Amino acid sequence: MSASGEPDALALAQRLGAAYGRAIDAHKTYPTGVAFSGRLRLASLDGSAAAVGADIAHLAAPLAAHPAQVPDAGACLAIGCFANELHVLTGDAVWKRLLTALTDRFVADADVRVEDIFFAATLLGRARACTGDAGYLHRFGDFLARIDTQQASGLFVHCHAAPWLWGRGNAFAAIGLAEAMTYIEDAALRTRCAAMCHAQLEALRAHQHESGLWHQIIDDADTYLEHSASCMFGYAIAKGIRGGWLAAGPWRDVVNRAWRGVAAGIGPAGELRGVCVGTGPLASRKAYVERPVTNGIDARGGAMALWFAVEMACLQGDRSYVR
Repeated sequence: MSASGEPDALALAQRLGAAYGRAIDAHKTYPTGVAFSGRLRLASLDGSAAAVGADIAHLAAPLAAHPAQVPDAGACLAIGCFANELHVLTGDAVWKRLLTALTDRFVADADVRVEDIFFAATLLGRARACTGDAGYLHRFGDFLARIDTQQASGLFVHCHAAPWLWGRGNAFAAIGLAEAMTYIEDAALRTRCAAMCHAQLEALRAHQHESGLWHQIIDDADTYLEHSASCMFGYAIAKGIRGGWLAAGPWRDVVNRAWRGVAAGIGPAGELRGVCVGTGPLASRKAYVERPVTNGIDARGGAMALWFAVEMACLQGDRSYVR
């Protein structure tokens, strides 16, 4: 337990960092990049930055050498979301080149999916920060103007072809907007992102289960509690508190409850309980309700749990990682 009585986030982050971000996944997708990023952030908190940076540089070398081998899908291009952090740590321009090579190929789906909010924000925001090129900011502004799937409630449907309030879909929107708020400095664009972010999080707060988690269908308490979405919502809230665009007073209890629920679902070797399997747009609401879960080591859930754990370690210990 931490000094505040909450589960010790740094210890759990270290447990997750030992289990995830240790190889490039076979399909070259975003969970690898998120886990690499999580390990780098954790390393800047526990004093192991040089060793972890060298390890990730070794693991990611094939990506840097052959970026064209990463498929064009947004879920794959977003594997590069660690590259700016490794560039900051090492000063090696190869990681900047990897990030821009992947980002320059990103195109959102014609029927914008909630996943694309995360992919766009994490790639374009990082590329802007890494290169100073305002063109990436303009691209994100154009992308954000296309998003019309946020409902009057503040929640997001998966896309027009699949108009259901999927848990991890909403979580992609939440962390995408949090990423945008982290990396984008333009005042008008930040105001637009903040309005979308606040509307969604206020709606999510009303649907948080007493366990601290959220349901597979956000507004349906009869659907299962889903771990990865809960990690992503917690991450977005913790990021907002630390970044100053969420007031700590009303949100700290929400994020602490989320953290307690998430921590309870992490096993001794980084196993997770209740992670929805990979899910593209589905043909019916029933298909989302019945979507299977994994219990055990899960790269998708583990990467997001690691990001959330590191954010909570920063909140618990008044720390900050290098980015």
